[in-house]
Amino acid sequence: MAKQQALEKDVNSFEDLRKEIIGAGLCGRCGGCASFCSADEMHALGFDRSEGPKLVAEDNCLKCGICYLICPQIKALDAEVREKFGWQPPIGIHSKMVSACTTEPKVSEVCTDGGVVTSLLRHALKKRLIQGALVSKRMGPFSRQPFLATNPDELIEAAGTHFDEVQHLGEFGKGYSTYSPTIQEIKKIDQLRLDKIALVGTPCQIYTVRKMQVLNIVPADSIAFTIGLFCMENFTFDSKAVAALEKKLGVKLGDIAKLNIKDDVILTTADGQVHHVPFDAVDEIARPACMACPDFANDFADISVGGLGSPDGYTSTVIRTSLGQKFYNGAKQDRVLKELRLPSKEKARLHRTELMAKITAFTRRKKARARATLARIKQVG
Repeated sequence: MAKQQALEKDVNSFEDLRKEIIGAGLCGRCGGCASFCSADEMHALGFDRSEGPKLVAEDNCLKCGICYLICPQIKALDAEVREKFGWQPPIGIHSKMVSACTTEPKVSEVCTDGGVVTSLLRHALKKRLIQGALVSKRMGPFSRQPFLATNPDELIEAAGTHFDEVQHLGEFGKGYSTYSPTIQEIKKIDQLRLDKIALVGTPCQIYTVRKMQVLNIVPADSIAFTIGLFCMENFTFDSKAVAALEKKLGVKLGDIAKLNIKDDVILTTADGQVHHVPFDAVDEIARPACMACPDFANDFADISVGGLGSPDGYTSTVIRTSLGQKFYNGAKQDRVLKELRLPSKEKARLHRTELMAKITAFTRRKKARARATLARIKQVG
């Protein structure tokens, strides 16, 4: 009996996750722990978008420790993930780095940057390389929700936002977030018996999936392709945060029609005014978990994308794996994607160097911020 109790103490459970991560304000609410638990039909954990994971049926909990292991904030399995996916400093493996954009007019009308993600996924669905794509559906500039797209036109719907329908200030009292717990929806793919799904996600979401794949647990075995978003931070808005930020920026958030992130935070109002805001100015509305996350370039995705380093209308695209190269080459050969044309090989080489330099600089900046945040939490705790 004593030996069995000792063994159980060696396995971290959800209680440990609650103390170390949730209680410390580090939970990113990616939903990975609850998705595994429900997909494996244990249903010990539930998930609430505003509160995160919670133990809802203690008798069903096996205390297996998997929810603890796959949390992106837990360092367990870091070495195994890096080895399995061939991580190399400073931003992970990559075979190609380009600025690209869609050639599809209906995609370019609704995309934030160059429309690479939407056209890549539309092409993959048309060619039946995937059966669906888990994406973040924009409900407005400050609100997103998970969405499983199973046909190309649904991806247009997910990418588009009706910018003329600007949110009223009073709506911020409900609480809005630019973060969408997309990974929490992977339980649906198991229920629908889908086994070739693409996932578009933030670094914490992609990393959770990679941890699940290292452990060979459902439903991550159905994730066949990953597109990772560059991510400095996501934002959470409530009425108090809105009032403070509006005073600092001198602009009403209810007037903002579009939010984009490149070298800084770009806010576009309904009347077309563009405001560039340094990250330091909006850190107070950043989700706490983002401040402790060290991954900017989404190091473990098949393809990583973002606006940083590319001209307006183009997406910075980092092709990391052979699978990512296959998807990208297919879309390019079918002419739904095109790359930025530069006047000479020397200009093209210089552009790649500058792109790498910017991504690396933001990576180092985010890692330093994460170290400082964790150090502060340790001091307080």
